Amino acid sequence: MTGKERREQLLDVGRTLFAERGYDGTSVEEIASRAGVSKPVVYEHFGGKEGLYAVVVDREVQQLLDMFSTALSGESPKELLEQACLVLLTYVEEQGDGFRILVRESPVGIERGGGFATIMSDVASQVEYILVQQFKARGFETKLAGLYSQALVGMVALTGQWWQDHRKPKRDEVAAHLVNLAWNGLSRLEPKPKLSSR
Repeated sequence: MTGKERREQLLDVGRTLFAERGYDGTSVEEIASRAGVSKPVVYEHFGGKEGLYAVVVDREVQQLLDMFSTALSGESPKELLEQACLVLLTYVEEQGDGFRILVRESPVGIERGGGFATIMSDVASQVEYILVQQFKARGFETKLAGLYSQALVGMVALTGQWWQDHRKPKRDEVAAHLVNLAWNGLSRLEPKPKLSSR
């Protein structure tokens, strides 16, 4: 194997193990054993488990961001909401190991340049921009658009985590229900909501 091929093999093995067992449950010994190499080979390519983990996470983050960039092309806010739901659910469906890695918390002492929370924050920023336009059109105060965007994106992300384990109903049906809840709720927003029990 060339050095590049070995590196890719170690990344594939690491990705699988981190998805199955998490960062703490995976050892350099196990990575080396599954790859059929000695521990020093892992250290040579990545400096250790931390380096391998960082590259795996960075690749997953980039893949998901690329999917969002490619898919978000709708003209209307509702189309964009539908596309965003489908992107995340498609990623869950097609890249389950990557999704498992991203939704786990970063191990203590390891900096993650990105991850699920960072990606969802980026998506929420895009959604916030759309909501600001919709709020202005309806005469609502725009300063809370960020709160609403976090709520919408969080709803889709948490549903994605649940759906990864259940896989029923089908992806498009899950997306349709999420959009139904979010869109119909948004279409009836009150300008100054108050809790009825207070």
